[in-house]
Amino acid sequence: MFARRLALVTIATLAAATLAGCKTTPVAETPVLQPPVAEPLPPKKVRIGLALGGGAARGFAHIGVIKALEAQGIHPDVVVGTSAGSVVGAMYAAGNSGFQLQKMALEMDEASISDWALPLFRKSTGVLKGEALQAYVNKAVNNQPMEKLKIPFGAVAADLKDGQPILFQRGNTGMAVRASSAVPGVFQPVTINGHTYVDGGLVAPVPVRFARDMGADFVIAVNISTQADVQATVSSLDVIMQTFSIMGQRINQYELKDADIVIVPALGKMASNDFAGRNQAILAGEQAAAQVMAQIKQKLEAKRRPQ
Repeated sequence: MFARRLALVTIATLAAATLAGCKTTPVAETPVLQPPVAEPLPPKKVRIGLALGGGAARGFAHIGVIKALEAQGIHPDVVVGTSAGSVVGAMYAAGNSGFQLQKMALEMDEASISDWALPLFRKSTGVLKGEALQAYVNKAVNNQPMEKLKIPFGAVAADLKDGQPILFQRGNTGMAVRASSAVPGVFQPVTINGHTYVDGGLVAPVPVRFARDMGADFVIAVNISTQADVQATVSSLDVIMQTFSIMGQRINQYELKDADIVIVPALGKMASNDFAGRNQAILAGEQAAAQVMAQIKQKLEAKRRPQ
């Protein structure tokens, strides 16, 4: 009996020892691979173009539009102007803020841009020579040529010989603005490199397509032209500007369709030579831009969204 118990104990001991020596090595769990988290794509770079239309003294409204855009952090990458739009556009492209432009406008003396051609009715193609306007603009931009301005800038004029538009982007800033602003019968035409140029409003009252040509992906157009049916025709200047309004309306029907946003300041019957109304024009520009600001931001956001 004793021998049988000893045998059972021995077998049990050997079995325990065997099991102890054969412990299972723990198996490491295979990590579950998580799909990589895609980093959000950065917003697309959108080049904003500001197309400023012509309209003589009504052009002060452009300053209000610029002020409103800057207040919302919207800064154009490209500026192109026609006539009065080229005057404001050049000074803005030189680095002047909206508030600085307003200060310059309020301090501007109309006489500083008026140089009467004498004698007025003898072999004169305009009552104003335009040299004073050229000098005023060059002083305002610190005599920098167009290609040296802080923001790429273009001024639109019309070739008097064949009616073709020209986009000035290099050379004397004041001279390009003078050519763009040379309303026939008011300012004398401007000769540059053998070509004679007049007001760009004849070919591009609001130069939207030229903003596109300069690389703008998103164009904000500012139309300050008068409605032909509300403009008074008292003087010869009124008749000339009325003619421009009629032509401009026809051209703008096609040109403005290519703009992403069109801002139309409520200038009513403000005359093209009403320099005394500059404050009201600036305010009208601010208000008009504010009214479409939500639309501008929405459309810009959609443009910047990665596809």
